[in-house]
Amino acid sequence: MISRQKWEALEKRLTDLGVQQEDMTIKSILGSGPGGQHVNKKATTVYLKHHPTEIEIKCGQERSQTLNMYRALQTLCDKLEQLQKGEQSKLAKEAAKIRKQKQRRSRRQKHKLVEQKRELTEKKELRKPPKED
Repeated sequence: MISRQKWEALEKRLTDLGVQQEDMTIKSILGSGPGGQHVNKKATTVYLKHHPTEIEIKCGQERSQTLNMYRALQTLCDKLEQLQKGEQSKLAKEAAKIRKQKQRRSRRQKHKLVEQKRELTEKKELRKPPKED
């Protein structure tokens, strides 16, 4: 399951963000999807609502209720950090990084890349032993 240190780190993160237990409603509901009889019969999915920000999270990724609770609280922390820090939050930085990676290269960058590849090919050709006729 989840170690005590991870729970303590999550609790510290929640207190740093100013989240209190009274501000949240946490419910266990029946899950769906893969997991078999355990998921279909047990209330493993966790529904979490943070009242001051009206953030709602439903987490049913795992078969374990405690693991789903942990993941839901982590998601809440991520969303609150994104609201508070904006561009400086971890999620915003990751999204910006992905946007930058997916961005098309400019003509100049493409030309430079092709030129580097051509130079590398020429170097490799020089390494080959001479052909005998």
